[in-house]
Amino acid sequence: MRVTFTVNGREETVDDVWEGESLLYVLRERVGLPGSKNACEQGECGSCTVYLDGTPVCACLVAAGQAEGRRVRTVEGLADGDRLDPVQEAFVECGAVQCGFCTPGLVVQAHDLIERVARPSDAEIREALAGNLCRCTGYEKILDAVRLAAARKAAP
Repeated sequence: MRVTFTVNGREETVDDVWEGESLLYVLRERVGLPGSKNACEQGECGSCTVYLDGTPVCACLVAAGQAEGRRVRTVEGLADGDRLDPVQEAFVECGAVQCGFCTPGLVVQAHDLIERVARPSDAEIREALAGNLCRCTGYEKILDAVRLAAARKAAP
């Protein structure tokens, strides 16, 4: 089947998509956007989180055909050209990136949270990131990064 959708503001058409092919596979292997990671393939780890029509979803659980005519925004699409999104900058500055496997999903989830809640509490941050697993950082630097990004966005 053919799937046409908008990815990071650009229309993409992918041919010969298999019925069981995931959006994650199409993004990584067919469109060339490797930011979202393939870890559990069960929607349990959050490494593949992308926006689908403005809502964060696990791309491994979305059949590629479900993206037909829809808008997808990946971690790559948060940046403005060479300029990182403030959430991405904060993750780098706070050292919230270690192996990097969970980072794309965490960044997308943190970005979504900060778009919805200008100054999230620690409890709100923890709840928003609860579906994203990290095996390296211990989460404290991730929380620091979200706090920093939120403070910068809320600053006049």
